[in-house]
Amino acid sequence: MNAWYATLKRPPLTPPNWVFSPVWTALYVAIAVSIVLYYRAPRKPHVRLTATVLIAHLAANFAWTYLFFGLRSPGLALADIVLLDVSLGLLIRWFWKSRALAGALLVPYLAWVLFATYLNYGFYRLN
Repeated sequence: MNAWYATLKRPPLTPPNWVFSPVWTALYVAIAVSIVLYYRAPRKPHVRLTATVLIAHLAANFAWTYLFFGLRSPGLALADIVLLDVSLGLLIRWFWKSRALAGALLVPYLAWVLFATYLNYGFYRLN
């Protein structure tokens, strides 16, 4: 976290800073396993579209940190995280059709991203 973040008014339910690192570590492991399971599955509906959405999703995921912390723009970060929500919903659907476990591994990630969307919106409204 940076000094700017420390000055922001926080929405209710904002977790302490130490929570983010272990949560993201666990989620990134689950995401990686999910991707491997999807690509190893014999049946992959929408494989090219899925790959395109996955690349866009991962790019948006990595861009969020820069938008929020680097540019100090909760508004741009909010637009980005909505893209994450939508693309993740599609990915879960397509991964699940390929192999249920691949989709199920993304559900905790969706829960976290939706919670992060709430937090991002709160930071946007309060600051």
